[in-house]
This record gives sequence, C-alpha cells and structure tokens, in this order.
Amino acid sequence: MPADRRFAVLIDADNVSDKYIKIILDEVSNQGVATYKRIYGNWTSPGMASWKNVLLDYSVTPIQQYSYTTGKNATDSAMIIDAMDILYSGKVEGFCLVSSDSDFTRLATRLREGGMTVIGMGEKKTPKPFIAACNLFRYLDVLASQAEEAPAPAPEEKPAPAPEKEKEQPKPAKSRSGRKKAAREEPREDPELTAMRAAIKAIVAEQSDEDDWLGVSMIGNLLVKRYPDFDVRNFGFSKLTPFVQSLGIFEVRTEQGKDNTRQTYVRIK
Repeated sequence: MPADRRFAVLIDADNVSDKYIKIILDEVSNQGVATYKRIYGNWTSPGMASWKNVLLDYSVTPIQQYSYTTGKNATDSAMIIDAMDILYSGKVEGFCLVSSDSDFTRLATRLREGGMTVIGMGEKKTPKPFIAACNLFRYLDVLASQAEEAPAPAPEEKPAPAPEKEKEQPKPAKSRSGRKKAAREEPREDPELTAMRAAIKAIVAEQSDEDDWLGVSMIGNLLVKRYPDFDVRNFGFSKLTPFVQSLGIFEVRTEQGKDNTRQTYVRIK
C-alpha cells in the first residue's frame, strides 16, 4: 500500500527556503514514510542560519558540504552520491528530491530507471526537464500561499439556535478570508488552465467512445502520468472532481458504489 512505501527525502538547502519544511514532510507523508531525512549545504555559511533553527524540530539530518570553489555547487554532488548509495542499499521504494535546480534531472531519471518512485519539489521557477523526470512534482510556493490564505478553523462548539427575527436580518458581508476561499474555488483563466482543459478533454476523448462515460479517478491517474506537476491545488481546488466540473466542458454523473462510495463519471458535452 502507498502508506507503507519508504522514501528518502533529500533537500538542497542552497535552493530551498526553510519555510517549506512542514509542507515538504506533509506531502511525503501523503505518499509513504520518510525513512531518510537529509539536508545538504555549507553549514558554516551565515545564510544557513534559518535552516539550523528547524532541523531539530523536524529531525532532519544536516550533511556538511564545503564550497571548495567559488561559483561551483558542491551540494549537488554530495546529494547525488548519497542518493546512489541509498538506491543500492535497497532500503527505500522512493525518493523525494527537494530543489529548484535542474542539475538533479539526470539523478531523477536514474532513480526511476532503478525502479524508484521519484517525487520532486521546488518553486514555480523549477526548469521543466527536472519536473518531467519525476513521477510527481509539487510547487512549494503554491502550496505555501494556499496555506497562508486558509482561514483558521472555527472552535468546536454548537451555536445556540437563532431567534426567528434574527434569521430575517440581512446576512453580514463575507470576511476577507471568506472571499479568498471563494476565489480559490474558481479556476484562474490563464494559459496553464487553458492547456490543462485541453489536456483533460483529449484524455476523455482518447479513453472513451462518443457516448461513453469515463471515471474521474481514471482521469486523475492519467493526468499525473502525463503531467508530473499536475495538482488541482495549483488551480485553487482541493479535490479533482470539483475542478473537472468547473471546466464546463463535461456532462457529470455520480453513482453510489457497492461499498457506499460515490463514483463520478464525465463525458464531453
């Protein structure tokens, strides 16, 4: 099962901010267990001070790598060597490579050739070749932005029933956090969304006949295989079905499964 897969989390401290550490480990936990948690950098550098404050809190092992030559990134070599050692140890089923640097493209490819599941994480500036070399890729800055906008959970207490006269009063205006939440439930009309709409429509057309229905879960599986960086959270949604429905190009049908789960199917209008 996915929850039992062991991952080696290798972080390039030269290219990743410490503010992403919780997001990184939370995303890995969605796929399996982080057996190795290592971070690479020159810890004698003043620029690494912010990282030092979070390593103990999240039990991440720092690996010292001196910068022997100005302008050369020795951290990359140290990560690559450790990754290959871990690969040959046979103690993991996957790797999480955290960097916005394209230098790890060949490493990701080699790990996949070795039968590993490779999750990449970085910012939107990450070069496309590195993204394409991974099984999955997550944009840390997008996830961090959504986490900041999420409203604080309401206290768990039952409100007293409102009198009838209060129910007739005008509803208060939405709070700022409420407006942000509503905005996240609407896809952004940008080139990325336009391209994804076309990609999903092509998948449905390929996998079904003109009048056939295709399961949304199958669409999700195919999207991840073809586009490693696909994530509905990039478009402001938390689940795939509402995102597909919002595209406005499909008829939608929902059925109750034998195990009481609801299955959603679509076909082109």
